[in-house]
Amino acid sequence: MPSNQSPLGALPARFRQPRVLIVGCGDVGLRCARLLKPGSRLFALTSSPERMTALQALGITPLLGNLDQAHSLARLAGVAQHVVHMAPPPLQGATDPRTQALVQALAKRSPPSTVVYGSTSGVYGDCQDAWIDETQALNPQTPRAQRRVDAESWLIAWGARGHPRVQVLRIPGIYALDREGGTPRERLTKGTPVLHAIEDVFTNHVHAEDLAQATVLAMWRGKSLRPLHVSDDSDLRMADYMDLAAECFGLPRPPRISRAEAQQQLPAMTLSFMGESRRMRNQRMKHELRLRLRYPTVREGLLDKPVA
Repeated sequence: MPSNQSPLGALPARFRQPRVLIVGCGDVGLRCARLLKPGSRLFALTSSPERMTALQALGITPLLGNLDQAHSLARLAGVAQHVVHMAPPPLQGATDPRTQALVQALAKRSPPSTVVYGSTSGVYGDCQDAWIDETQALNPQTPRAQRRVDAESWLIAWGARGHPRVQVLRIPGIYALDREGGTPRERLTKGTPVLHAIEDVFTNHVHAEDLAQATVLAMWRGKSLRPLHVSDDSDLRMADYMDLAAECFGLPRPPRISRAEAQQQLPAMTLSFMGESRRMRNQRMKHELRLRLRYPTVREGLLDKPVA
């Protein structure tokens, strides 16, 4: 069909590009933008006027709004066909009013066809070293995890009504050499202790680049209301991960202490991650997204030696 007879062909090119809105355009959001940029028209919600110029320089159209001020989100309605939601919940409470406000704003007019949400593996709570897949019952044991479950519930309830297609990604610890705070180098330099093996927990990781790739693929290949573990193939206890990082960085291994000693020496946030142990299966991610990990284990990531 000649372009002047095709509804799409008659439109300017910019209107034929998929429109993608990134909510929470931090490190991972920007990595997603780089992957999407060649063929998509990109928008990003930002609450900071000072950041608008920087986003524009990256080819992203900034939309000024604040998830904590629901009235400021009206402009989001109908702006994009696909939404990547990486914004964290508030720091307090057991609910996520930010995701509630976002859903209500997006649903007002021409809702998107796809929403991909970056949740956390913390929604499962402590699984006592067990291997788990996405059928594992949710058991959030911290207010931080409860907020994520609340966010998931808002999105899943919206998707269950038939539109949009909602893809929930359950994400463990994100790392990358070029990510702020993205490696344990600072902890190793300070000599922050870790637990003895007998009391240690299993921990899960994903490289920021693999997470961005999975997020983008989930927009096109993810199946609605089927959560995905976006995790690498590593099978390590936390102290073993720290030992490996020390080896990769040429730093001393951290001292090991008992849990009782850790409770006296370490901050509450660090202790919270030492209180839950699980091992995440990632077969659904690999099969349904057809994703090949660039950094299948943390060794490749910490040495910056991608395999794909």
